[in-house]
Amino acid sequence: MKEKRLDCEKARNICIVSTLAKLGHFPVRETEKEAWFLSPFRRETQASFKVSIKQNYWIDFGTFEGGSTIDLIMKMDNCTIKEALERLSGNLNNFSFHWQPKMKEAEHNDKPIEIMEEKEIEHWALQTYLRSRKISTKTAIKHCREVHYKIGWRNYFAIGLPNRSGGWELRNRYWKGSTSPKDVSLIKNGSKGLVVVEGMFDMLSLIEQRPKLGTTHDLLILNTTAFVKRMVAEIMEYEDVMLFLDRDRTGMGMTELLLERCPNSKDMSFFYDGFKDMNEWMVKSTADEVRQRIQDVSLS
Repeated sequence: MKEKRLDCEKARNICIVSTLAKLGHFPVRETEKEAWFLSPFRRETQASFKVSIKQNYWIDFGTFEGGSTIDLIMKMDNCTIKEALERLSGNLNNFSFHWQPKMKEAEHNDKPIEIMEEKEIEHWALQTYLRSRKISTKTAIKHCREVHYKIGWRNYFAIGLPNRSGGWELRNRYWKGSTSPKDVSLIKNGSKGLVVVEGMFDMLSLIEQRPKLGTTHDLLILNTTAFVKRMVAEIMEYEDVMLFLDRDRTGMGMTELLLERCPNSKDMSFFYDGFKDMNEWMVKSTADEVRQRIQDVSLS
């Protein structure tokens, strides 16, 4: 009988400590809140791999990586999300837990994305989408573009945020994706302060509520938390760093890592306590609630 594959939410809730035990990895020390392991990715004599038992996320302090159960399986077996879900749906017997070199980055789609045109945001459908996320077109056009692209024979368009390697983060009401090469987006204005967010709409939400942040701080949009490690040295160059990462397991783990590595940084995610990120808070709150919160909490 064919096994039904887990969805992402259920897979993220699978206990990381139990998953590691099935793969032959056991904690060196353990408390009610956390468990420490020798890293499953390399040989070491002192445990640098931490699992938060309550939040169920892992952090490898040796490589500055972390995430959910899915992220763990993807890294351990160098596989895709789909393949990780298949492994978690089974008993993991055929799972390879020996470290393997990373393969070359694969395309996110079966067919490559071809950029046809990029221009100022004009299309009514994209402007409507922005309004549904409580972002004004005026705010979006400061840093984003209307991007028309092709996948195979089909044409599409989306809100596009360029990254610093020439790739694009693409968002519309029905799809979220990116082109190669994948990289961070760094918007610089010569400031000694830096704002760090995970995604495009986190950045737009901040600028919507605090337009001056775009002039008083450089803006770093990670586009994926996997890029945190490569950005540590650059982040440390700033005198003042504000972290607006997601309040999910992965985001909190990355925040913890940056607070440890970068003493000049501070966690600002309390601003949207009770919500996953800044944009979710904006969308689910009334205008009066947003206004009051902005007045009560300083972002400077």
